[in-house]
Formats: sequence, C-alpha cells, structure tokens
Amino acid sequence: MISGRTPRWKISRPAHFEQGLPRPFARPRLHPDPHRFLGSAQLSLRLYFKPSSFRGALHHNKLGFAVQLCTLRYLGTFLPNPIQVPKVVVQHVAQQLEIDPEVFLRYALREETRYTHRRDIIAYLGYREFDDFQVFGLVRWIYAHLAVSVVRPSVLFDLATAHLLAQKIVLPGVSGLARLIARVRERHTARTFEGLSKKLSAEQQNSLEALLVLPEGKWQTPLEGLRTPPSRIGAMSLYHALHRVEQIRAVGVSQIDLSDVPESRQAVLVRHAQTVRVQLIERLREDRRLATLLVFLQHLERTATDDVLDIFSGLMTSLALRGEARRKRERLRSLKDLDQAALVLKEAVRVLLDPEVAAQNIRPEVFKQLGEAAVREAMRVVDELASPDEDTLPAALSGSYNTIRRFQRLFLQTITFSGTPSAQPLLDALDFLKRMDEPGRSRPKWMEAPHGVVTRSWEKAVFPVRGEVAHQAYTLCVMDRLHQALKRREVFVEKSERYIDPRAELLQGAAWEAARDDVCRALERSLDPRPEIELLKRQLDDAYHEVGRHLETNQALWLTQEDGETIVHLAPPEATLEPTSLKVLRAEVSARLPVVDLAELLMEVHSFTGLAEAFTHVADGKTKARNLPLSLCAALLSQACNIGLKAVSRPDVEALTLSRLSWVQQNYVRAETITAANARLVDAQYDLPLAQSWGGGEVASADGLRFVVPVRTINAGWNSKYFGAQRGVTYYNFTSDQFTGFHGIVIPGTLRDSLYILAGLLEQQTRLDPREIMADTHGYSDVVFGLFALLGYKFSPRLADLPDQRFWRLEKEADYGALNDLSRHTLNERLIAAHWEDMLRLAGSLKLGKVGATSVMRTLQRGGSLSSLGRAIAELGRIEKTLYLLNYVGDEAYRQRILRQLNRGEQRHSVARAVFHGQKGELRQRYREGMEDQLGALGLVVNAIVLWNTRYMQVALDELRSIGHPVNDEDVARLTPLLHEHVNMLGKYDFTLAEEVAQGQLRPLRDPDSLEEYINRIP
Repeated sequence: MISGRTPRWKISRPAHFEQGLPRPFARPRLHPDPHRFLGSAQLSLRLYFKPSSFRGALHHNKLGFAVQLCTLRYLGTFLPNPIQVPKVVVQHVAQQLEIDPEVFLRYALREETRYTHRRDIIAYLGYREFDDFQVFGLVRWIYAHLAVSVVRPSVLFDLATAHLLAQKIVLPGVSGLARLIARVRERHTARTFEGLSKKLSAEQQNSLEALLVLPEGKWQTPLEGLRTPPSRIGAMSLYHALHRVEQIRAVGVSQIDLSDVPESRQAVLVRHAQTVRVQLIERLREDRRLATLLVFLQHLERTATDDVLDIFSGLMTSLALRGEARRKRERLRSLKDLDQAALVLKEAVRVLLDPEVAAQNIRPEVFKQLGEAAVREAMRVVDELASPDEDTLPAALSGSYNTIRRFQRLFLQTITFSGTPSAQPLLDALDFLKRMDEPGRSRPKWMEAPHGVVTRSWEKAVFPVRGEVAHQAYTLCVMDRLHQALKRREVFVEKSERYIDPRAELLQGAAWEAARDDVCRALERSLDPRPEIELLKRQLDDAYHEVGRHLETNQALWLTQEDGETIVHLAPPEATLEPTSLKVLRAEVSARLPVVDLAELLMEVHSFTGLAEAFTHVADGKTKARNLPLSLCAALLSQACNIGLKAVSRPDVEALTLSRLSWVQQNYVRAETITAANARLVDAQYDLPLAQSWGGGEVASADGLRFVVPVRTINAGWNSKYFGAQRGVTYYNFTSDQFTGFHGIVIPGTLRDSLYILAGLLEQQTRLDPREIMADTHGYSDVVFGLFALLGYKFSPRLADLPDQRFWRLEKEADYGALNDLSRHTLNERLIAAHWEDMLRLAGSLKLGKVGATSVMRTLQRGGSLSSLGRAIAELGRIEKTLYLLNYVGDEAYRQRILRQLNRGEQRHSVARAVFHGQKGELRQRYREGMEDQLGALGLVVNAIVLWNTRYMQVALDELRSIGHPVNDEDVARLTPLLHEHVNMLGKYDFTLAEEVAQGQLRPLRDPDSLEEYINRIP
C-alpha cells in the first residue's frame, strides 16, 4: 500500500459551526456540510449498530468505530490518527449514539483496535484496499488519460481521486498518490520522447541538430530563421516565404507519421519550441530535443504554408486595388479624348436620324460633313476607352503579369492544391501552368490550355482573336480564379492549418454511428425530421397569428405596398427615459467607489481569485516562481495599457526587473493561460449577487473593437472607414449580460462573417453558457441562422435592412390574414427532411470540435454556390430567421433588450480604449500570436476592472441601504460596472498592496460628503 503523510485539514467556518470538515482531496463525493455528511451516514450507523451489535462494547470503541465509518464514507480514506477529526464531527456522531464525546480520546490508545475496525468497515462498505493490484490498475488508467490528452498534474490528481472513489478503493495518502502520478507522467513523457526520436533516421537526426548550430558569420541559427514568419506583403516577400517552406521540407521530416501523439501534447512541444531561446532547446536531453524539433518542424511547415497563402491573398487584393486605382486615373485622363470622339459620333448619329436625308445618302453625307478619317478615329477611341464590362478586374490586373511571374513558378511547384469537383477546371489550369515551367520537359502549347477556367469577364482579354490564347491574360485569369477559390474555400491545401479540407474532419462512418445518439441528446434534437418540422410549423403559425392580432395596435409597425409587394416598416426605437432615482443611485454609488491605481487593482483581484495561479510555465506546466503574481500583473498591465515593459519595470525590485518581466511574459503569458485566467474572473463575477441581478449569463453580445496596425505585418487588412490609409485588425469580443468578456478572436481587417460569432460560443471555456447572442448585422445569412438553430443558439442581430427581408412559411395554404402577402415565400421542407441526418452530423462535428465554425462554409459551398446540404441548412435558417423577424417586429421589449445588450458591449469598448492608451492606441504587434496575447491581456484587465467594480458597488449599495437611502431593484438592474474614472492608469505603477487588502479585506469606501471630495469636484 502506498502511504503518505497525514492530509491537512481545510478548515471552514459556516455560520452554525466552529469548524468544518476536512477536504484533503480536491473532489469529495459527499456534501461538505457536516450535518448533511453525517446524515448520509446515519443509515449505515443504524444498520451496523443493531441492538445486538457491540453489546457490551466500550463506548470509546463504539464511537471510534462510527467516526472511522463516517470518515471513509466522506473522505474515501482513513486518517492515520482519528483524533484529528474535527470536534464538531465527533460531537454529532456521539449525539446520535448517545455517548459522551470526551471518551473519544481513549480510542487512540490501542492501534490494533483501530486497524481491526478498519478491516471491518472496509468489508461492510464493500471497499477495497489500495494494494499492488490496484496500483497497477491505476497506472494503466493514468496511461490511458495521458495517451489522449495533456492535463496538469493537479487536474490529473483530481481525476485519479474521483476514479478511485468511483471504484470504491480506499484512497492512499496525498503525497503517495502525487508521487505515483508524477512518476507515471515522467515515464509516459520519457516514452513519448523516446518513441518520437526513434522515428528519426540518423540523417534526419543530424538535420535537426544542425538547425541549432550557429553558422559562421551569421547572427542567428537556422531554427531562428525558420520560425520567424514573414511580415510584408509583396512578390519578393512571397518568394522568400516559399523558399522558407522549401527549407523546412529540406530537413526531411515532413512525412513522418505523428498520428499516435495527442494533439494537445504536440501543442505543448510546439509552443515551447516557438517561444524559448534556441540555447534552451539545445540543452534539453537528446531524445526530448529531437522530439521537440520533429513536432515543431511539422507544425512549422503547415503554418509557413498558411503564411504563403495569406501573402498571396493579400498580394492579389493589393494588385487589384492598385490596378483599379490606376485604371480610374487613366480613364480620367482619357475622358477628354472620349468626349471629343463621342461628339463626333453624336454628329454622325444626328445625320443618321435626320428624316430629310435619304437612306442611301447617309454614309456620303456623314463623310462629307465630318470626314471619313475623323469618324474612324472617333470610333477607334470609343472602342479603346469605353468599357462595356461590369467586371473591371481584368483591366485592373492587366499590368500585374511581371509581378506574378516573379513567384509563379516556385509557387506552383511548392504548393499542392486540391478542391471540390467544381474546382476541377481551375486545378487543371494550375497543372497546365506548372507544366509550362517545368525544366527538362516538353512544354505544352498554349492552345492546349484548359478553357473551362476562363470566366465571361476574362474571355475578351484571354481570347482576343479566335484560335489564339493571350498567355499573360490567361495566367492572370488563373491566379485571380485561385485567389477567389481560396477565399470561397473551394480549393484546399493538404499541409496547412487554415486551408486544409475540413470535410475530412467531419464525423463520418463508424465514428458518426457511435456518436449519433449522444449528439442528438446534446443538441436536444430527434433523429427523425418529422416531429422537428411539425414543431417548426406550429411555431411559425403561432408567431404569424400573434403579430397579426396586434397589427392594428402596434404603433411602431406598419405595412405598405410597393411594386405589388408588401414591405415592413418599423419606427425607430424611442429613447428610454431614466428615472430620477436611477440617476441619483448611479451618482451615489460612483461617488463611493475607492480611487485605486490599476496596478493595485490587479494585485487585489489576484488576492481573492488566484489569478496568477492560472499562468503556468510553457515547458513544465508549473507555476512555481518567486513572486510570480507580482511579475505577472506587471506584464499583463504593460500589454493591456500598450506601454511596454520598461514603463512598469523597477531595477530595485527583483520581481519587476526588466529581465524578469521579459522572462515571465515569454514563458507564462500566452493564449491558453490568458484564457484560463479569464475564466477565473468570469466565474468569480458569476458568483456575485449583484452580477446575478444584471443577468444570469444566458445572453451575450458580440462586437468588434478595431485597432490600427502601423507596423509591417501580413495579419492586418485594409478598411478606409476604420483605418484610413493604414491597415488594421478587429478584436471581436463577446460580452455577457453580466458585463464580462468571455472570449475574443483577432480578425485581420474587419468582420465579414457571422460564423466568427458561432466560433466564439463554441470555443469559450467559462462557466457561462449563453444561449442567445446579439450582434450587429455583420453579413449574416440564412445558413448562419440555420447553424445557430441546430446548435441550440438563438441569433438575434440588430437589423439595418428590415424592409428588404423576406418572410417565409412552411404551409402554403395557411391563412395569416394581413400578413398573407408578406409571407408568400414557401419553404422546401422535403429538402430539410432529406438532409436532416447530415445536418445533425455537421452540427455534432461543430459541437465536438472536429471542425472549426469559421471554416464550415468549405463543406457547404461548391463553385461559389451552396451545396445541397448548404441549401438544406439555409432552408432551416429561413424558418429561424422568420421566427426572429416576427418576434423582432412584434415585440418592442425584445428590441429594447437587444439594444441594451449591444450598448453593454459598446460601454466595454470604451473602457478598453481607456486602458489601451499607450502608443496612440495603435497595435504594434507584427505576428498573429503577439496580437492574440496582447489583446487577450487587454480583455483580461478589463474583466478585472469589472469584477473589482462589482464587488465595491455591492458594498456601496449595502451602505446606502443601511443609511436608509432608497435602493430599488429596478434601478440596481440598470447599473453598470463599466466605470473607470476612479481607476488611475497613468503615471508610476506601484504594485504594493496594503497588508489587510492582501489578506482579503475590502478598502474603505469614499465619503462623498467629505471636504476632500468636495474640493475634487470643483472644476
């Protein structure tokens, strides 16, 4: 049996107990309340201590036996010394047995008696000792967990404890179990590294080791050069990015199969190799070093391919924009010539239309008045300058051939494309261009070029003369079609992270059969489509009839007829007047919030949430570092305020030196640790009573916060409306009805797809479970409504184009009165029924994380149009959108609720702007990981402000109630913790906390009637 030291008691102090029960393990099975715990054991006591049982037994043995029985029932183990049981437990058990609790001290005198009782209790409750056989079983169980995921030791300890309790095995000592788990983890990790290193040949090992050697005359090792992504968009930058992919492949480890290594384990190795210095990788043990480099090189090939495609997309967009600007300038310069030519032709047409000129004399008369040469020249100018095509892209790209030729050959040779059946003509054209540049091989003739790739807008440029192909225009056409196909997710790349074919990731075959029932239960959907469609019919009928009944009394809604169609009009919402009581309450609460520096605020939030404990080292997953919370709060503040580490560093404080802060930021602050820390803050806010009065976490809003990125990067996009002449990114974040932000996504440029919202809901890792999401329009579609509905979410966008919306029905003969014409569009329910199981399969794949929401359109589009599955989801989405529209136009309170939640997101953005004040509020990160980390830190700090404000607002409200100030629940529900006037974000940053605040006490509130506050209010 594994033995360990005596577990320490965790003492709590409920209102009716002096001491609580011990919790040596993280997850006891029973309730921690002693009375409820002991109550659950009363039946066992009654069954065991029958009238004939223990007849004549000493009272201290009887009481000791009962206490040990309860200990095993509650803790799952025995204490080496039962005297350590809290007195309240002994007194409660003694009261049941009608025994003096003081006799319990005598029970510790005879150790043999205690062990005899222990065996009897184990046999009576059906438990088993933790012997060598159980150790072997637990080791196998731990290995099984480690084989599929990477969990922290503390989490694995909790899971192992729960597993042993479920198996009714007496828990070993804490230290012994911890040592066993540590040994198994180390052994499994060593075997993983050994197995990965054995996959490498001697040549491959030498190639990996060479990446760590600094070449003579160079300033960085080959690995440092390979892991530095490109930061510019241009033809030469694309060429160098392709060369980088070739260098990665030249190492020769791309084809090694790593499917037996969990993705979570690979992610840990990748993050370590990406962030730490090369010298630290070089110091690793040989097998771990080789395993890390192997996994990292395969990941690097995929991300480097993504960089190539991102640069290609950005370059084609840039060429099109510059070409269009050039075309417009040339057109403006040629307008004078075009006008003169048009005037000549105008005179010619005047002669043509003159009734006094005979038909046979028209031509001679025109030449006589204008001259034959002038007419022909005018016709030539018009033909050259006037463009009949609506698509001006061919003309815009016409001067870009030389730019594209700089990288075309290497691009097609390095990147291998595949696609949907509709993309086959494009794939054939790409193969033709690739063969045209292959050396040592007979080149095909241009007349053999596949014509199916050429669209109507390109025909005139590609085929200027029948039987001829303009090779420059053909090349430009193919590259343009490739650019569009990549954007539509019609073409895929195998060795890629974001451009891979997601259809292979969907649940299918035996995997879907095994998960189908669980998916249906999780989605609360029936596998039979008939009851689902009938339910939707009833919901549509009820919604139409409800709006129709109140049509005459709904002053904000009216219908008009335009061009024979019924158009819906909705009056703009009226401003909601704030009662005087709310204004007074808001002012009173704000005046009482203590003034605090942002640095102190972060440290105080850590003191009652354990914020820093969520940050673990990138290499070993541990949090042990001296004064780590101080360093972490400083690093987070520097990123959130956009002021850099120098502004918060202090050479006289070890934890705040510049080198220490840089080390902490590099090894502890990353996306996954920020997410874990943010979850702590969101959960802490969720538990506050005041936050519950604002909402229960079921409603959320999504909106984008935009930042200009003035540095060179491939991860920013253009938008003159938001970024002017520069590029920028959008931090798309999600705000709950409790004012906390629970997720964020960095998007280059601006948002165009509402599926980012769905991704945020599926990826967030907090206790919140928002079922209704509110957002601005953001290019929503019927498919988006359908996917939201399948996954059990309600999508409620604020509409900007209500008169253009279509209302749908399922029953063609249904009578909706005044709304009959409005609902004349009928849905195809047979299409929904035919694809119902495939729709559930797609929804299940999204729910289980098999495929990302942002790439799900790849499975639904073919050639720019929806596939049959996509059309079926769109039909379902039209039902959900119609239900939403009817609710939106018929319920003013619903519209106000959407507006109120969106305003909360806007208020949160205002606080974020105030925090992110450094460097003119511009984001100066070149790479996506840096952007995600910095903006994630910003969201974390804003959540800390919200949580801190909520706690002190609760205290202020309690004080107001105590002095008799009227506090209405309706007014409290309209307060907001998104306040920052009392938070100092500028000047010197001092992370020192008063001792009482560090111990968990609250700061004193401000006195709004004091002389100091009066002076501060004087302008």
